Amino acid sequence: MHVITPAAGNVTETPNARMTGLAAPSRGSTEISTWAVAMEAGRTGPEHSVSREQVWTVTAGSLEITCGGRTETVVAGQTLVLPPDRIRRVHAPQAAEAHVAMRTDGVVCVPGAEGARSLPWAS
Repeated sequence: MHVITPAAGNVTETPNARMTGLAAPSRGSTEISTWAVAMEAGRTGPEHSVSREQVWTVTAGSLEITCGGRTETVVAGQTLVLPPDRIRRVHAPQAAEAHVAMRTDGVVCVPGAEGARSLPWAS
């Protein structure tokens, strides 16, 4: 058993969101990474794909998530399962928070950019 306490060093700020790493290999998890996402109203993340399935549970506000040409509005209390290797984009029409889970070996690709990269909050 391993208890993980969120720390300032596990927070990544981007222009679109704040990710707080929870479980990850660097914090003792071997199979699953989890993190909290907070987005201000009107923020939109970049188009990207992830090599692993992700499970998003919205805990506050709502998110509009487009994946594979389909957009779903996910509100607090709902969970969305995103398939791997599909272009997606996350938009916060209002301030929102979510918890995300994924296998620890997932990597991200951005259309037009070379190579894949790991997510620092999930590593």
